[in-house]
Amino acid sequence: MRTGVFFCQVENGKNLNIDAIAKYSANLPGVEIVQILGVKPHLDAKLLSEIIMTNKLNRLVIAGDMPGYYKPVFTKAMLLAEQNTDEVRLASFQEHGVRGEYALDRAKAIIACANMAVPFSLVASPKRNPVSHATLVIGAGIAGIQASLEIANAGKHVYLVEQTGTIGGHMAMFDKTFPTLDCAACILTPKMVSAGQHEMIHLLTKSRVSEVSGKPGAYRVKIHQHARYVDVDACVACNICADVCPVKVESEFDSRISLRKAIYIPFPQAVPNSYLVDPENCTYILSEGQKCGACVKKCPKECINLNETDKDIDIEVGNIIIATGYELLDVGKIEQYGYGKYPNVLTSLEFERLTNASGSTGGRIVTKTRQINKKTGADEWIFSPEGAPPRNVAIIHCVGSRNKNYNAYCSRVCCMYSLKFAHLIKEKIPNVNCYEFYIDMRAFGKGYEEFAERIKHEGTFVVRGHSTNVEMKGEQLIVRGEDILNDKMVEFYVDMVILAVGLIPAKGTDYLSRILGIARDPDGWFSELDYNGNPTDTERGGIYVAGMCQGPKDIPDTVAQASAVAAGVLGSISSGKGIGHLSSVTLSEIESRAKIIHTL
Repeated sequence: MRTGVFFCQVENGKNLNIDAIAKYSANLPGVEIVQILGVKPHLDAKLLSEIIMTNKLNRLVIAGDMPGYYKPVFTKAMLLAEQNTDEVRLASFQEHGVRGEYALDRAKAIIACANMAVPFSLVASPKRNPVSHATLVIGAGIAGIQASLEIANAGKHVYLVEQTGTIGGHMAMFDKTFPTLDCAACILTPKMVSAGQHEMIHLLTKSRVSEVSGKPGAYRVKIHQHARYVDVDACVACNICADVCPVKVESEFDSRISLRKAIYIPFPQAVPNSYLVDPENCTYILSEGQKCGACVKKCPKECINLNETDKDIDIEVGNIIIATGYELLDVGKIEQYGYGKYPNVLTSLEFERLTNASGSTGGRIVTKTRQINKKTGADEWIFSPEGAPPRNVAIIHCVGSRNKNYNAYCSRVCCMYSLKFAHLIKEKIPNVNCYEFYIDMRAFGKGYEEFAERIKHEGTFVVRGHSTNVEMKGEQLIVRGEDILNDKMVEFYVDMVILAVGLIPAKGTDYLSRILGIARDPDGWFSELDYNGNPTDTERGGIYVAGMCQGPKDIPDTVAQASAVAAGVLGSISSGKGIGHLSSVTLSEIESRAKIIHTL
C-alpha cells in the first residue's frame, strides 16, 4: 500500500514533538508522503485528491487528537481520486492516551499500527502479573461505597479510605434525586451502613494515601490516618460532649450555612456513627492542654483522648480504585452574581442543605435573617427556621461552566438539579414565582426530558439566555438577563438567587495523580485508558477510576461505572492475573507485534 500520513494536530505539550513524529512516519514501510496540516477548520477535498493522485496513494493515515473530525473531507478526497474510501485510517492520540512522559513513543506506535491497518489496542497489551486479593478504594462517596460493597460481597477484602469523618460524600448532602425525586438518604444510608458493618471492608476515615510503590497486582501503600480523638467503637453518640463544648464553627457538611461544635458528628446518619474532634478549632489541642477539655470530663464512656496522635498504616493490595469525586468551583471569583456580597445568593450545595430535612431549618426554604453578633456587635445573616419564605426565586444555570474564563466544559448535572430545585420550591412554598435562566437545556438521561417538561407545567418561568448580573435594590435582588426566544432583555425582582455552580476535580487530585502516576486531562479530571472502549481502566495496570473523579456525571452513571470497576477488579482476582502498565510496552515491541499480525 502507498500511504500518505497527514497530521491534523498542533504541538501538544513538551513531550509531543510533531516534527519528530513526522520524521519517524516518513520512514515507515509504504509511506510516500507526510504532511503537517495543523488544525485547519476547512480542508479542501479537491486539493487533497490531487495530492492523492500525484503520489498514487491508496491509503491515508490521519493523525491527531481528534482525527475523526477530519475524516469526512479525506474520505471525499479519496472518492474524488477514485480510491477505496475504506483505506482512510485514524491514528487517534487522544483515544490511546498520548500524554505525559511516554507521549512521543506512544504517538509513533499508534501511527505505525494505523499504517499497517492493525488496531493499536490489539498489540499494545502489557504482560500480566499475579494479583493480591485485597483492594484499595480511595474515596467513600457513592462510587467508592458501591465498588467496595460489590467486591466485599464477593468475599474479597477492601480497604476503604476517606479523608473526612464520615463516608457518603456529596450524595449524603442531597435532599432528593432527579428525575424520580427519591429520597437521597433513603438510597444512600443503607449502603453506608452496609459498608460500615461489612466484615470484609476495613474502613479508614480521616485518612489519606501518602505513598504508593510496587507494581500492578502487588502495590504497597502507606496510609496516613489523622487522629479522631474519639474511640469509634466506644462512642455511643450521646451528644453530651457537644453540649458542653464552648466552640462553634461553620459546618462543612451543611456547606457552612449552619454551625457545629469543635467536637461533632458530621450529620445524624454518619458512618461511623461516632463523634470526632476538629483539631484546628479545639481549645484544648490549640492550647496544648492548658485550657478547656470539658468534653473529656463529661463523657460518660471515657472514650475521648485529646492527646491521641496520627498514625501510618502499611498495606499491600492488588488493585486500586480512585473514587475521589468533585467539588464546586469557587463562585466568589465570578463577581457579577454577587455571591458573598448579597446574603440570599446561594450555591447549589447550600440550597441542598437548606431544603434538606436534616438541615439547619428542618427543610423549610427561607431567606436569611439579620441578627447582631453578641460578641462582636456586627450584623450577620443566618438561616433561621422562623425566617420568611421567598416569594420570588431565580435559578441561574451554567455558573462557571461552558465559559472559557472558568470551565470550558459542561458540568452535565446542573440543568437537572436546577429543575429539581424548581420543583422543590414550588412544592414547599405555595404561590412562589420561580425563574430558570438557562443557555441550553441538557436533559440527556432516562426520564430527564419528561422531567424538564413537567417543571414547565408546574408553573416555573423558563427563560433561555445568559443572565448578565445580580444586583441589590433595597431589600430585593434584581436578576438581569437576556430572553433570546423573545429577543429582549429582562429583569426580575427576587428574594433568593440559586447558582448552579460548575464542578471541578476534588482537592488533592493533583497530589494523588503524582503519587499514583495517573495522568489527568486538560480540565484536571483523571484520564481513563480509552473513553469509548475502556472507560474505567487507566494506563497503570490495576488502577481504576470510578465516578466523578473521571469527569462530571450523574448518580446512575456513577453507580454503573463503580459496578463496572468492581467487575474488572474481581475478574483480575479470579483469573489470578492482572494487566501491567501500558507504558511498560515499548515502541519496538508494538512494532514487532503489529508486523506479525500484518503479515498473517
